[in-house]
Amino acid sequence: MTEQVVNKEHISSSPRGLKHWGGLAFFIFVIGFTVWLVSATKDWMTDANRLPLSNLVIQGQLHYLTKDDVRQSILNLHHLGTFMTQDVNSIQASVEALPWVAQAAVRKQWPNTIKVFLVENQPIAEWNGTYLVNRAGDVFKAPALQVAGLGLTNLIGPKGTSQEVLAGLREMRPVLKKAGFGIASLAFNERRSWRVVLKNGIILQLGHEARMQRIKRFIEIYPELLKQDKPIDYVDLRYDTGAAVGWKTKSEYDNHASTKNKSVH
Repeated sequence: MTEQVVNKEHISSSPRGLKHWGGLAFFIFVIGFTVWLVSATKDWMTDANRLPLSNLVIQGQLHYLTKDDVRQSILNLHHLGTFMTQDVNSIQASVEALPWVAQAAVRKQWPNTIKVFLVENQPIAEWNGTYLVNRAGDVFKAPALQVAGLGLTNLIGPKGTSQEVLAGLREMRPVLKKAGFGIASLAFNERRSWRVVLKNGIILQLGHEARMQRIKRFIEIYPELLKQDKPIDYVDLRYDTGAAVGWKTKSEYDNHASTKNKSVH
């Protein structure tokens, strides 16, 4: 028995046993160092003092949108992270929420820069006298007053009909323009009936059928209406043939002329 115990102690202190414990200690050291390294790297990446997003570059042709608008939309984010942690998708969503922005592309550039490339909405008409319509027929909530000097046509219609009303404008405008008329406003109601207000103040009631044929009929009869030498209020074309004409009273005509003269002065 005594000889066996001595032999076990001899085995436990052998080079093979020491090597086993040394390997275990090295393994534990590697695990601990890895955990520390990951933690230190995370702290470094999230330390705003080390990798702050401090430079903003805005690219694209801007006519209505200001760089301050873009900068403020980014600063309004609840938390702006570091270069390594900030999600560019959240910045893009914030910038694209601005009414004048049609599209935005955002990327980061080492070590502290955000680059934002912008495409603006191009206003082609007003919408219900309040907002604007872009070339695709979508309403964007930039104020119509911001582009009052452009003389855009005012499109009027129920919610969700902006594309249809714009398509109507694109169809009618060339025909009327060729005849010397401009469109001040184009209205489309829930009964799908069309009404045009020309820039000379004449109202055209077109109804919901054959709108182009009725516009051409107005152009044909307009020279005859001028021979009456009376100011026209409206022309109702909602008939299979002919039209009903409403004439302005002298007081209405005088008020209109007075307003026009004041606007000229």
